[in-house]
Amino acid sequence: MPLRSSSLGDLERAVMEILWSDDSGLSVRDVLDQLERREHHKELAYTTIMTVLDRLAKKGIAERTREGRAWQYSAAASREQLAATALRSALDTVKADRTAAMLHFLDDASAGELDDLRAALAEVERRRGA
Repeated sequence: MPLRSSSLGDLERAVMEILWSDDSGLSVRDVLDQLERREHHKELAYTTIMTVLDRLAKKGIAERTREGRAWQYSAAASREQLAATALRSALDTVKADRTAAMLHFLDDASAGELDDLRAALAEVERRRGA
């Protein structure tokens, strides 16, 4: 399923961090237990986590499969895929000069970020055989 949205709230991001750290699939209870082990996520309701996981599945960021009577959730997209979707979405909203928008972004980039961009462009060109 393609990603429908790349924006995540704080709780959605915390849930995704748990899903990204486990490849086997987790139940709502598993996710809730892991969240509660973190100090900043105390006293969350089971139904809240169930709703967050359902929303993530509808966004195409998480996948769910039925195991018995419970759903098992896993990440449908990597952190990198989610970041790429966010970047693409931001560029797609620019109605004016996309090149100008990219230049504004790059004006604020650090030397390391520019090096990363050069390396990424070189890799894309290598893959395309250019």
